Amino acid sequence: MKRSITIAGVRFRGNSLLLIFFLLLVLCVQTVPGLGDAYAMYVYPSIARALSSFSRLVPFAIGDLFIALSIAGVLLYPVYARCIRKQKWNRILQKDVKYLLWVYVWFYLAWGLNYSQKNFYERTRIPYTAYTPDNFRSFTDSYIENLNSSYTDITSVEKELVCRESVRVYNQIGDSLGVHRPFHQTPRAKTMLFTPLISMVGVTGSMGPFFCEFTLNGDLLPSQYPATYAHEFAHLLGITSEAEANFYAYQVCTRSQVQAIRFSGYLSVLPHVLNNARRLMTEEEYAQLFRRIRPEIIGLAKKNSEYWMKKYNPVIGRIQDRIYDLYLKGNKIESGRKNYSEVVGLLISYEEWKKNSIFASIMFN
Repeated sequence: MKRSITIAGVRFRGNSLLLIFFLLLVLCVQTVPGLGDAYAMYVYPSIARALSSFSRLVPFAIGDLFIALSIAGVLLYPVYARCIRKQKWNRILQKDVKYLLWVYVWFYLAWGLNYSQKNFYERTRIPYTAYTPDNFRSFTDSYIENLNSSYTDITSVEKELVCRESVRVYNQIGDSLGVHRPFHQTPRAKTMLFTPLISMVGVTGSMGPFFCEFTLNGDLLPSQYPATYAHEFAHLLGITSEAEANFYAYQVCTRSQVQAIRFSGYLSVLPHVLNNARRLMTEEEYAQLFRRIRPEIIGLAKKNSEYWMKKYNPVIGRIQDRIYDLYLKGNKIESGRKNYSEVVGLLISYEEWKKNSIFASIMFN
């Protein structure tokens, strides 16, 4: 016999009470200051370690399959329940809504509550540095010099080497830059189950929160693979902001001893640097900056862009962009999809902090 309880004349069964408890728990962590940080620091690592220990045993992306089956089930169940089992519509809708609420709870408890933690500046105590003509010019000068010197013709990628280098550097920077160390020393990046469809919306990788696995688009180009791997790895380590994930991917790749991985890191932020430069510089300054980039790199960037545009479907892509923009804004990423380009602000702040720290150490030693 199922246990139930009556509250204000409404009877709740045991599983409904458990669902209500978890919903209130999620709401509490999202609204009470400090609880999001406690979840990210102490709870999430244990959850991630447990779920990823299971999911890494499965060779395909079980999160992708779970999402696809859930969508199919929510859409098809009403037809089955109404036509075959002759259930009433209110009963059918209640079951669909209840299932979606369980998915919602699972999403947030397994990973999504990381959205409620402190941001990069608060976690690392690195002060935010506002853009000025001088510091932006200084950053772009240094960036282009490093981008040009790191260039190498990447025709293939050693996936195991990318994995080892990513784990090594994340272990190295984790404590000082506010990101968890890897939960496993041999994480398993999986290929997206629906790669052709995903390529149509221009997505190169994703974080699978339900089983704490990260997936990469099977169409990824060799020059993009290392940075995309490190970006999605950052999400697995509890980073929710796309700008922060870009920042960590840049730090991981550019600290690598492997030139191909370093170049991928520098190349990954080139569109964001150029977008910011176009907005902040005069046309003449922008043209001068653009001419300083090696023609091989400009050619590669154009080739990569053309490669993805051939796969991109504008209608589906715009729908996905709008949905993801709303999703990010609904999870405290106020800039939505523009959050990706905010990586430049993080890099400038970090470089200014490093300069000031070096200067202070010289002055006081």
